[in-house]
Amino acid sequence: MARPDPHSYNDSTQPETETLDWKARVDFRTRRLHAEATLTLKEASAGPLDLDTRDLEILRVVDGNGRPLPYMLAPPEPILGSRLRVELPQGVRQLTVHYRTSPTASALQWLTPSQTAGGQHPFLYSQCQAIHARSLVPLQDTPRIRIRYRASLRVPKALKAVMAASFVGREEHGVEAEEHYEMPQPVPPYLLAFAVGSLAPKELGPRSRVWAEPELLEDAAEEFSGVDDMLRAAESLFGPYDWERFDLLTMPPSFPYGGMENPRLTFLTPTLIAGDKSLVNVVAHELAHSWTGNLVTNASAEHFWLNEGFTVFAERRILEALAGKEVAALHGALGRRALEEAMHHFREHPHLTALRTHLTGVDPDEAFSQIPYEKGYLFLRALEDAVGRETFDGFLRRYLATYRFRALTTEEFIAFTERELPGALAKVDADAYLQRPGIPGGAPSPRSSRLEALLRLRGTVPSKDAVKDWTPAEWQLFLEWLPSDAPRDLFRQLDERFELTQSRNSEVLVAWLVAALRAGWEPAVARTEVFLGEVGRMKYLKPLYGVLSASREHKPLARSLFQKNAERYHPIARQGVELILSRA
Repeated sequence: MARPDPHSYNDSTQPETETLDWKARVDFRTRRLHAEATLTLKEASAGPLDLDTRDLEILRVVDGNGRPLPYMLAPPEPILGSRLRVELPQGVRQLTVHYRTSPTASALQWLTPSQTAGGQHPFLYSQCQAIHARSLVPLQDTPRIRIRYRASLRVPKALKAVMAASFVGREEHGVEAEEHYEMPQPVPPYLLAFAVGSLAPKELGPRSRVWAEPELLEDAAEEFSGVDDMLRAAESLFGPYDWERFDLLTMPPSFPYGGMENPRLTFLTPTLIAGDKSLVNVVAHELAHSWTGNLVTNASAEHFWLNEGFTVFAERRILEALAGKEVAALHGALGRRALEEAMHHFREHPHLTALRTHLTGVDPDEAFSQIPYEKGYLFLRALEDAVGRETFDGFLRRYLATYRFRALTTEEFIAFTERELPGALAKVDADAYLQRPGIPGGAPSPRSSRLEALLRLRGTVPSKDAVKDWTPAEWQLFLEWLPSDAPRDLFRQLDERFELTQSRNSEVLVAWLVAALRAGWEPAVARTEVFLGEVGRMKYLKPLYGVLSASREHKPLARSLFQKNAERYHPIARQGVELILSRA
C-alpha cells in the first residue's frame, strides 16, 4: 500500500478514475444535493477501491449493470473525512455511488435571497480547493488524478446553473430545469465548480463572457471588459490557451477568495468592481492559472508553490506586458510585504515557510498563506535573473509543454530544471527557497522610480497633486508603510484630505482601516463594522479581525461582529476567523 498524497485515502496500487458522470438535484429547502456519481476506471482491477468522502450519506453502490457492490464507510478522521472502501469484483471498471450531501458540506455555501444582490432568489455555489470536493462527490480527491466529467444539475426552473465546463443543453420539466455540462479536458478534482442562482450573461469578446446577478451585470461587464487583451497577452507569453473559453462569474460577497481559477468559468469576488478597472490584476492571476495550475498542476498540497508561485510570476509578466515594468514592480513590492507578514505569522511553525512542505496531519486550509505565492515567485525571478529572460521564457514553455494536463512534485521539477537549465539551481541556492525556512538573503527585490517616490513620502501627508496618478497599489504601499508610531493627527489629516474611510476601492480601504485601527483612529471603527458585514473575502476578514482582536479595547467588538456575521461567511472563511479569535 502507498498513499502518495497525505490528504487523500487514494492508494497508488489501486486503479485510477478516468471519467466522472455526475447527476445531482439541488434542494434549497433541505440544503442537500441528492446525487449519483458514476466513476469509470482506467483499468479493471479486482480488490478494494478507496474513495475520499466527507459527511456524505451513502445510500448504495452498484456496478455498471446495477448489481450491488459491497462497501464500507469508515468513521471520519480529522482533516481527511471518511474513507469509502468499495470491493470490486474481477472485470468491473465502472461503479455508481448513490448518496446525499450534508446541509453543512464544506464545499458548498447556500445563500438565502436576502444574501444576494437581487433579494428574490436563493443562491448556491461550490468551492472545492483544497480538499473539499470530497464533501460534494465521493472520488479520489487528490490533484495527482485528473478526470474528465459530464454533469447534470436539476434546479428550480427560475434559476440558472452554470459550471466550469462546456454547456451542452437545458431541459425544463415542470417546476424544475436540468442543465447539462461536459468537461472534455482532464482536471484535478479541486476544479469541479458550479453555481446556481438568478444569473444573466453578457458577452465580453469572442472567447469570453461575464455572468452575474442581473443587478450587477452591467457594472461587472464594464469592469472586466479588457479580458480579451489579457488573454492575447498571456498567449503571447505562454502559448495557446487550451480551454476554449475564459468566462467569468461574479460571485456573491461571501465568496472567500479574490478569485478561483475554475477552467472555462473563473469565479471572481464582487470586491473587484471598483468602477475604474484598478483591481483587475486578480483576473490576470486567475487567467495565468489556465497554464500554471490548471494545465500543469501540483501533485498534492505539499507542492502548492508549483501552482501559485508560477502563477504569481505569470500574472506579473501579463501585468508588465499590459501596464509596464513600473506597475509590475509595485505589485512585486506589495507581494514582498505580504510575504514578510506571512513569515511573521508562521514564526512558530517555520517548517511551513519552506516551499516544499510536509503536511501529514496538517489541514491545507490552515497551512494556506502567501508564502507559496510570493516566495515561489521570488524563486522563479531568481532563476530568470540567473539565466536571462529569453532563456527562462524558453524553459517555461518547455516546462508547460512537458507537463501539459499532468501533475508533478517539487522533486520532478528539480530534475526537469537540472536537465533544462544545468547549474541554475545551484547558482540561486534553490534549497534556500525550497527546503529552508525564511526569505533567502539574496532574493530579488523590486526596484522602480515610483517605489522610490513613495518611500520619500513615507509618513507624510502628501499633496493632492502628488497622488493624482497613483494606482491602488501605490496607495496600499503608502498606507502599509505608515510608521507604527504615527500620531493620530496624521490619520485625521489623511482622511480629511483623501476621504480614505469612504474609499470604494476595497484594497485601499482595508489597508487604510488596518493602519487607522492600529493607530487608534476612532472613525475607522464604525466603517470596519459595516465593511465586515458586507464582504466575506478572507484577504480582508483576516487582517481586520486580527487587528481588532489584538486590541484590548476592541477584542469584544471583534467577537460580537463575528457572532453577528458568521452565517454570512463561507465555511472556509469562518474557520480562518475562528482561528484568529481563538488565539487572541
